[in-house]
Amino acid sequence: MDTPRPPALPDRIGGLTELAYNLWWSWSPEARELLRALDLQAYRESGHNPVLMLRMVEPRTLARAAQDPAFLGRYDEVMARFKEETEPSSLAFPSHPGPIPGPVAYFSAEFGVHVSLPVYAGGLGILAGDTLKEASDLRLPLVGVGLIYSHGYVRQRINADGWQEETHEPLDASSYPIRPARDAAGRPLVVVVPAFDPPVHVGVWQAQVGRVPLYLLTTDLEQNQPWDRAISQHLYTGDLEGRLRQEIVLGLGGMVALRSLGIDPGAVHLNEGHPAFAALERLGSSVSRGASWADALAAVRKSTLFTTHTPLHAGTDVFPYPLIERYLLPYLDRAGLPRDAFLALGLDPANPGAGFNMTAFAIRVSQTTNAVSARHAEVARGIWSGVRFDDHPVPIRGITNGIHLRTWIEPLRIQKLFDRYLGPEWRERPDDPEVWARVDRIPDEELWRVHEERKAALAAEVDSRARRRWGEGTASAARIITAGPFLDPRILTLGFARRFTAYKRPTLLMHDPERLRRLLTDPLRPVQIVFAGKAHPADHDGKRLIQEVYRLALDPRFAGRIAFVEEYDQHLAKYLVAGVDVWLNTPLPPLEASGTSGMKASVNGVPVLSVLDGWWPEGYTGDNGWAFGGEEIAGDRTAADAAALYRILEEAVVPLFYDRGPDEIPHGFVRVMKQAIKTVAPRFSARRMMREYGEVYLSALGLA
Repeated sequence: MDTPRPPALPDRIGGLTELAYNLWWSWSPEARELLRALDLQAYRESGHNPVLMLRMVEPRTLARAAQDPAFLGRYDEVMARFKEETEPSSLAFPSHPGPIPGPVAYFSAEFGVHVSLPVYAGGLGILAGDTLKEASDLRLPLVGVGLIYSHGYVRQRINADGWQEETHEPLDASSYPIRPARDAAGRPLVVVVPAFDPPVHVGVWQAQVGRVPLYLLTTDLEQNQPWDRAISQHLYTGDLEGRLRQEIVLGLGGMVALRSLGIDPGAVHLNEGHPAFAALERLGSSVSRGASWADALAAVRKSTLFTTHTPLHAGTDVFPYPLIERYLLPYLDRAGLPRDAFLALGLDPANPGAGFNMTAFAIRVSQTTNAVSARHAEVARGIWSGVRFDDHPVPIRGITNGIHLRTWIEPLRIQKLFDRYLGPEWRERPDDPEVWARVDRIPDEELWRVHEERKAALAAEVDSRARRRWGEGTASAARIITAGPFLDPRILTLGFARRFTAYKRPTLLMHDPERLRRLLTDPLRPVQIVFAGKAHPADHDGKRLIQEVYRLALDPRFAGRIAFVEEYDQHLAKYLVAGVDVWLNTPLPPLEASGTSGMKASVNGVPVLSVLDGWWPEGYTGDNGWAFGGEEIAGDRTAADAAALYRILEEAVVPLFYDRGPDEIPHGFVRVMKQAIKTVAPRFSARRMMREYGEVYLSALGLA
């Protein structure tokens, strides 16, 4: 990975370099408009990546901008706001302004801040990215720690048979918003992971997310052997030993990196079990300084928070004991840590012979464990009821996920609509229901007109993607037909976009193909569906589900009203959550831990139609969307849930959408849209989520 070379800019607009390297611009509409005003085509061709964009802009364009009064006026306004909103956070909490012992270190295997930094795969990473953004907005003293995957996550291509194929694009650090972290001498920081022999060197890069630094680790360095360079090349490697080595680098290496940067966290937040070895390094460091095992464990537990995201035993990492012993026993011996006591922390009583369970370990080394919705907390308590510490059960509370509203509310039209009718308070107090009650002030015709524009924008984006694929000369005509060129913005559009895997049941709507055909091709009240999502490279069942959607999309009986849009990412997601009419969610309960895509749709005025699982039992009010599947059903519930889904669409959603008066506005449907915004935005904002986490952080810091 090459060291980035900042572009040469005229002095008058030299601040654009710092702006490009701080991902604050990704949730500032004014900053993005400034970048587009500089060179719209370069902004688009760069994939909305300002670092790469500035390398593409012609020098004469930069020189002209540096003398353009209109551009400079806009530049000065953006840079003033940039300075104000990225001033470093002090070591204090807004609710507790006194000094704290150190920042909270937020560890996660992936961070989905923006498409210009592709170090994420899905929902876990998007949540982590939203967490850092909201921490920046709240001035919380937080630092992020993760990995940078030099070969990136997979890019998705669907072949002529509808089968997902994966490609990798190596990450060129010079073209991404990251810089080398520096040691005390100003040199690029490289640390050594204490568990490996021979040593494995880890480079540390820094991304800036508003006020929050995000440190990303890589082993893809020339001084490492090829086997060791590969540790951080791919996100979620399927090789068990490779996964263990990756998690050792993330946890142990992450703590060593922070220490080398002079950062001594007051508390550590483990986002899922992947980074839990951070607690091991904290234990080892404490014991090596003279603390007893019992005292070290008590201190680490007091200042560690763990968030579990999986509702399944199978969703956690479990490593065979011989593998754990091979890699960690030498480290335990050097640090003076008791072998048996450490291994006992990773014991899962429900399956003691399976190996070292990372979730069980994370629960036992944390003062607080939380699930990501109230329903998930119930499920998690059942799964992990046997995990005890000092013979006491470990409580699991629910802190329901939230979304960063300034990221996910469409900026060009919907945010401006909210500015006009809700005022600036929706940005300043995004978790205040009274602010969102003002949505009723928006005239139906104005909200509907904006929504129709977003539908047209989605159709244009889908067309553009299909055209580019056709222009590449690698896609068959059949593939282009299924990519959505026949979408009609005037008809009822359903959206389904998430990871394709069996428990998400993306093909539930296809359970009865003939009933679906009648629904989609009704001559007076037609319906269309847009699908998007990736299957994990090793998930062949998920790939078969994509293939099933593809084959129906290709079937002329469905009149081109099923589309599968490949390469689902944050950019496409923002078009989808604002550009469909209804957001579908059909998981097999109780396997949806939380889910945030429906939250993102709702705050854009797109109501949710979902199984009552994950966050939806807390979010559904009876008039802000539609729900089914709340009852217990013995055995295979597919037919019952599919029937309920068809019935809601046929009897409620479709009639409401097409019930128009002389003004051609579906006022009943718009009422549901407004209720979705009013009820979901304040309660499921990242602001509310981070306030709840803030209370837990203060407890972990000994300040509650």
